[in-house]
Amino acid sequence: MSNNLTRLNKYLSEAGFCSRREADRLIDAGRVTINDVIPEMGTKVASGDVVKVDGERIDARKQNFVYLALNKPVGIVCTTDTRVEKDNIIDFINYPKRIFPIGRLDKPSEGLILLTDDGDIVNKILRASNNHEKEYIVTVDKPISQTFVQRMADGIYIEELKQRTKKCIVKKINKYTFSIILTQGLNRQIRRMCEYLNYEVQTLKRIRIMNIELDVPVGAYRELTSEEFKTLSQLISDSKKIVSPKENFTRKSRR
Repeated sequence: MSNNLTRLNKYLSEAGFCSRREADRLIDAGRVTINDVIPEMGTKVASGDVVKVDGERIDARKQNFVYLALNKPVGIVCTTDTRVEKDNIIDFINYPKRIFPIGRLDKPSEGLILLTDDGDIVNKILRASNNHEKEYIVTVDKPISQTFVQRMADGIYIEELKQRTKKCIVKKINKYTFSIILTQGLNRQIRRMCEYLNYEVQTLKRIRIMNIELDVPVGAYRELTSEEFKTLSQLISDSKKIVSPKENFTRKSRR
């Protein structure tokens, strides 16, 4: 009997409703029911149980996951809560299946964000300990000095978050523009790093997530190619261990 039980957050993830992290938030907010009863965190779902979110029944997983790469415009919010934000990413993309973003990109920022209905892949990509790369192009409000580049690369202590950013790769492109490759995703990380050094971000665009590169116009999206997904799967295959499979793609992505 116990073999047929599934943790509620995993059930919602495998059903393609949301990530496990988002499922935990929904459960904690009392928006999820099992057989019309609000469950405790950690409750397991048995075969035949009826799971609902906000009164909507969530059935067990169908097959064939969706993996999309979107060039998010400035002004779109990376949330699945369509009740709160009218400029949310779900309404914007208007995809015929329920999907959700993998991670976030600030409302004032643009560029690459992945969306899927595969909840299990989300944490593997987002887990900072796995050192998965994300690359950005940033413009600031005054000339970039070598000191700025070096201090950004060495890591900066962000007081609001009570932690220092990891060392990263920063390269000056021109007088006001630089590229930065991060392996973590702290809230408003690049903007806060720049603010600490008395620079203000003017534009911020994400151009790469791991082996996936931005190659569609603003507001457009495409499905991942089979080769992209194959490489992505290899990169996250051992994500519970701190493995660095980056050598397979850094030669290509840093060219």
